[in-house]
Amino acid sequence: MGGHLLDREAVRAANLAYYQAFEDNDIDVMYSLWEHAERATCVHPGWPMLRGWPPIAASWFTLLTNGEQNQFIVTNEVIEVVGDVAWVTCDENILNNGAGATVAALNMFVLSNSQWRLVTHLGSQVRG
Repeated sequence: MGGHLLDREAVRAANLAYYQAFEDNDIDVMYSLWEHAERATCVHPGWPMLRGWPPIAASWFTLLTNGEQNQFIVTNEVIEVVGDVAWVTCDENILNNGAGATVAALNMFVLSNSQWRLVTHLGSQVRG
């Protein structure tokens, strides 16, 4: 695993905060975790590519205010850090109303004002 141990731990904390905000349906925390820039990209499973902060923000508003409750168990997490860029690959094991699904995810972070912020999320549902 690349990067300094402290950087990897900070990225791990940012990644876990992302999943906690999703579980808690906490739109304010979710918004605070993202870089609000045109270079930001997001692909939710089954959705088209979202480019730039406004459509990404709208997608999170839709997902976090729909009344659904998701639980995430993150496995197979690998963290790489190269300078001011980091990425986490992992499996999102999602429980929703008794149903389960697995999503293979890539979360990219950039270091901005001493905070690791999401700049890319890519989720692809694993068919079982």
